[in-house]
Amino acid sequence: MGIFGLFNKKKKETLNQGLEKTKQSVFSKLSRAVAGKSKVDDEVLDNLEEVLVTSDVGVGTTLKIIERIEERVARDKYVSTAELNSILRDEIAALLAENNTEDHENWDLPADHQPYVILVVGVNGVGKTTTIGKLAYQFKASGKKVFLGAADTYRAAAVDQIKIWGERVGVPVVSQQMGADPASVAFDTLQSAKANGADVVLIDTAGRLHNKVGLMNELKKIKDVMKKVLPQAPDEVLLVLDGSTGQNAFEQAKQFSAVTQITSLAITKLDGTAKGGVVIGISDQLKVPVKYIGLGEQMDDLQLFNRREFVDSLFQHES
Repeated sequence: MGIFGLFNKKKKETLNQGLEKTKQSVFSKLSRAVAGKSKVDDEVLDNLEEVLVTSDVGVGTTLKIIERIEERVARDKYVSTAELNSILRDEIAALLAENNTEDHENWDLPADHQPYVILVVGVNGVGKTTTIGKLAYQFKASGKKVFLGAADTYRAAAVDQIKIWGERVGVPVVSQQMGADPASVAFDTLQSAKANGADVVLIDTAGRLHNKVGLMNELKKIKDVMKKVLPQAPDEVLLVLDGSTGQNAFEQAKQFSAVTQITSLAITKLDGTAKGGVVIGISDQLKVPVKYIGLGEQMDDLQLFNRREFVDSLFQHES
């Protein structure tokens, strides 16, 4: 087995282990939903609806999945309960595809955007700065020159944390004193990154939501200032969400979407929760693609999201 085969095997093992709690929860509920039934009927569909809702897929997305399965049952006339896993895989993968969620295989970036600028948003405590550190590690490991910007200037701990990650990964961090203008930090970061031939820039922002107007104005100012250095910046606005919070993650996603345009999602802490279904629901409800998922504490436990691998792992029954 070559090095890429070993890498893919490790990635798949990490994914399977990271989703184990969700998988066990979903399978135990599915088993009860189809108990004593040989075919998918109205009762099974009602039970399946409850399984998906209680697995944090979300009501709106659940109803969409149920409707698709109902259409399939009506078309095929007879669908056995043994086929349910396969049907769920197909329909959920199709939903994720419709939300422009791509199957990312490597850490390549568009060649025409250099540096590629990612503005990272999310409330405190979701793993935002840790995600930035892990992204920096992955990009550097793939041969990219990375710069970090510490634009969460409202908490000394946030600046210190991103500096620690910079040292750990071995990438430069641009920062100013606590309380400095976040837009000024973003401006300095992009200027430095551009001057030093960086490939990718990750900029941290303050994780506040209690004042939506203030947050909206701050993010707008950061974006406007970025464009003075790089007209296309930011290339990506990445929202980091804690998957273990289930429906609370939905609410955070909605609130952030109301104040700024989110272009991609990172769902963290999936290894410690049975709420992995939230990945499906958030992407579907926001129409924003999931790009990264966090499956553990190690540097390489942050993975590029692959919808087919995710769905296959979620519905892979270990006999």
